[in-house]
Amino acid sequence: MTDLFDTPSANPPAQGLRPLADRLRPTALDQVIGQDKVLSAEGPLGAMLASHSLSSLILWGPPGVGKTTIARLLADQSNLAFVQISAIFTGVPDLRKIFESAKIRHHNGQGTLLFVDEIHRFNKAQQDGFLPFMEDGTILLVGATTENPSFELNAALLSRSQVIVLDRLTLSDLERMTQRAEQDLGRPLPLNGEARETLMEMADGDGRALLNLIEQVSAWRVDKPLDRDQLSARLMRRAAKYDKSGEEHYNLISALHKSVRGSDPDAALYWFARMLEGGEDPRFLARRITRMAVEDIGLADPQAQQVCLESWQTYERLGSPEGELALAQAVVYLALAPKSNAVYTAYKAALAAARETGSHPPPLHIRNAPTRLMKEIGYGAGYAYDHDAEDSFSGQNYFPEGMKRPVYYVPPERGFERELRKRIDYFSKLRLKRQAE
Repeated sequence: MTDLFDTPSANPPAQGLRPLADRLRPTALDQVIGQDKVLSAEGPLGAMLASHSLSSLILWGPPGVGKTTIARLLADQSNLAFVQISAIFTGVPDLRKIFESAKIRHHNGQGTLLFVDEIHRFNKAQQDGFLPFMEDGTILLVGATTENPSFELNAALLSRSQVIVLDRLTLSDLERMTQRAEQDLGRPLPLNGEARETLMEMADGDGRALLNLIEQVSAWRVDKPLDRDQLSARLMRRAAKYDKSGEEHYNLISALHKSVRGSDPDAALYWFARMLEGGEDPRFLARRITRMAVEDIGLADPQAQQVCLESWQTYERLGSPEGELALAQAVVYLALAPKSNAVYTAYKAALAAARETGSHPPPLHIRNAPTRLMKEIGYGAGYAYDHDAEDSFSGQNYFPEGMKRPVYYVPPERGFERELRKRIDYFSKLRLKRQAE
């Protein structure tokens, strides 16, 4: 790109006042960057277009990946009238007018592709309002959403649409977009290699954001390409995408939990930091990592739970940002601790058994007998006080009469539970011995 940078061009090409993002909007589907998986001949949209059987769609993906562009190009390629609305600014009266116009076009032999941006912003009644017009062919609905359709859209609407998942743009995709922008501008960006990569990282997978950044950078007049630090001083990095109450919240906490369970401290620290940078409440993280200790480590390392509780307490005493280091230490400890869900599995099995046998009373010999009547009818009769027995173990049955003795807790040969397994084996043999006596 050096030859382009050396080309004198004090002013950008005559493009009027159209923003760069508008000038570079693809005019054909094969110009869309980063969505080959759905647009190729083998992809869902490519197959629909090839068979001339385009159906209603929900385009689900992060901002700036081409949802609006794809909808517009689908209308062009299918010879449909393109109508674009936003759920944020469109009310019921507006929808009625749109449907009436679509009916007229339908009557005259032309279909309508109605593109609804932020479709998840419509309430249930508004979403239901689309259904009859989708069913009779008045409109072909293409909705765009950044939220999980499973949570935000009606089942009836989803059943009549195909959900198309659009991918976040990769650095390779953003580089292609940058090169396309440089061709339009007629010169390279005044950035060295590291700064160029930093610019794309700042866009965070959002093509529209990248083009806006490029437009800012291309207006600078500098003597030589800027480095990473100089670029960072001139531009603010975009805030990472993170919705503390939405799907991204659950995606990231799932990534953190699975990284800990997978014994990867580096990945665990990364997702922990991502959540903090996104504005997550450290107390929520403290609670979740404590849950990880009891769910995925348990008695394989009994100290893990204590480490979590102490790190939580340390955070409460120090506050942010110093207290977050204590939580980070707990995350690393958990990731490197031996893993076991034996108690978790045993607890769930015991709960299931309790639901199935919830009316079975305890055997008489382990019932309390605080009154004479209760003693007379056998409460507590025959109970063996374990401290008086040999080895302080009586081996009596503590399950309901007639219930086959189950086994819930099966500790693995890992960590401290290796010792607990020895104890279980010891008491099992001793129980058999007592029963034979």
